Amino acid sequence: MLTTLQPAHIPQLPCIHSSVRYSRHSKLIASVAWKHDEIPLTKRIHTCASWPSSCSEMKLSRISVDYDNMFKFIRLPNCIPFRSELSGTDSTSAVPPLSDMHLDSKLRGICFYAATSLSAIFLFVAMVVAHPFVLLFDRYRRKAHHLVAMVWAKLTVSPFYKIEINGLENLPPNYAPAVFVSNHQSFLDIYTLLTLGRSFKFISKTAIFLFPIIGWAMYLMGTIPLRRMDTRSQMDCLKRCMDLISKGASVFFFPEGTRSKDGKLGVFKKGAFSIAAKSGVPVVPITLIGTGEIMPAGMEGMVNYGTVKVVIHQPIEGSDPEVLCREARNVIENQLALH
Repeated sequence: MLTTLQPAHIPQLPCIHSSVRYSRHSKLIASVAWKHDEIPLTKRIHTCASWPSSCSEMKLSRISVDYDNMFKFIRLPNCIPFRSELSGTDSTSAVPPLSDMHLDSKLRGICFYAATSLSAIFLFVAMVVAHPFVLLFDRYRRKAHHLVAMVWAKLTVSPFYKIEINGLENLPPNYAPAVFVSNHQSFLDIYTLLTLGRSFKFISKTAIFLFPIIGWAMYLMGTIPLRRMDTRSQMDCLKRCMDLISKGASVFFFPEGTRSKDGKLGVFKKGAFSIAAKSGVPVVPITLIGTGEIMPAGMEGMVNYGTVKVVIHQPIEGSDPEVLCREARNVIENQLALH
């Protein structure tokens, strides 16, 4: 079914927000949301686009909507104002071809993994040399290893995306144990969190430790292994977390248990909050924004352009795991809703 909307049917509003997308057939696709009603309409526009200085310059002469045969498309940056005028041609030269965009992201992905691998080799040697001294003087926190990991993460991510950190004053002192929790959107979450330079122990599935260099480095750092479907492994993980906290170390959980495929916050598991309640240490919620757009879950071979925002919230204390879980999730969910 093909429906045609004439200009007379389009309400005259002061401003239109839009996000522009591409189909595989190089047709410009726009998802238009009217400012008053915020009603999204997906349109296939048979014309070219030019970029105005304000939303008020936008003109729509003719919009064709194909509701039955929508093309698959990839997402470009949101809220791009544009002006569209019927030109009698299917030219879309104002926007780069989809193949070029994919190629650029894939090339950046190759460079990203090359950078992280090369830097990991040299820094892993430093970890191995320092490891006997770390075990002798700092067996539980392993601050020297985390310092090396911070350098590795910053060397890896700095050429590819910018990190903005808000709320550093909410971090507990490095010597004070805490349970850190965060939303989980991307493989880049680990890199981003390591740049904070805190000596917390991640919980990781056991398969990661088999990765050459990086997996071995995680083992030296004291990362806690977990088999997701193994009840005994889960109990051992919780006991080890309790032991580390009692020795002054901090632990880090992704309470969703896995990466979000659509960017929405999932249900929180209560293990992290039970540990905090029993140990009497605070829960520090952290919101990660943007990692899922730079490297979406399931597309680890691509690195898009973008900026990651890290928001560190005020610590939450309490003795009820249910309350801690609910409050931490609400804080992160509310922050995500602002972006």
